[in-house]
Amino acid sequence: MRKHILLTNDDGFDAVGLKALKEALEPIAKITVVAPAKNKSACGHSLTLDKPLKLDMVDDDYYRVDDGSPTDCIFVSINNLFEEDFKPDLVISGINIGANLGEDITYSGTAAAAMEAVLHKIPAIAISQVCKDNCSEVKNGWDFSLAKETIVKLATKILEGKFPLEERKFLNVNIPQVKPENCNGIKITKAGYREYGNDTHRHLNPRGEEYYWIGLHPLIWRKSEDESCDFEAIKANYVSITPIMLDLTSYKDIDTLENWINN
Repeated sequence: MRKHILLTNDDGFDAVGLKALKEALEPIAKITVVAPAKNKSACGHSLTLDKPLKLDMVDDDYYRVDDGSPTDCIFVSINNLFEEDFKPDLVISGINIGANLGEDITYSGTAAAAMEAVLHKIPAIAISQVCKDNCSEVKNGWDFSLAKETIVKLATKILEGKFPLEERKFLNVNIPQVKPENCNGIKITKAGYREYGNDTHRHLNPRGEEYYWIGLHPLIWRKSEDESCDFEAIKANYVSITPIMLDLTSYKDIDTLENWINN
């Protein structure tokens, strides 16, 4: 039986990155797309609980979820479009327009879709196209060839054998903004430490009422001594692959807290 891949994203069902992802993977598997009806960037691992969700068919095996998050897309689709014993063999979220490096993973709707998939015991990959300067450069026709080449390689490995990670873990992939011939290879990385600033813009509407617009922070990070983090890999024109786990427990602090609370 032909393998089956479920695709989603957080940029919306008509995003160029999602279309590039589908085009890359169609030769190796059956593809179903379930994506948000509009951009849901930075929505995190959110489920919509305050309103019903509508699953609209756009084309054969291509759906959009009105007002839905990437997590909604995965949750609704695997429980309604697939039979119990025939879940997708793999979930891939992307190709996101913009990096998902360091702590941005916690904001990312792209990463959240992969989180949801592994909660349902389905292997998952989140893949993002890094923009060094202006993301409109990507939206207006950036070459996704390196991202497409990378995701086909990873998906093929997973579909042909055992997923390399334990349960509730997924791969977070970031692609440097270079052509394949200018990429230095693949690095397995740890998530770096992102430095965040204040990019909130205050404005007045025509009635004199204040409103605020959150902008995009530049990619600034705390330098890694061994240069093994995702930011450093991207800077050096490597594809970054970071294994991510959903268990957020700080195990090394358990004994410290035990002593603190009991003394």
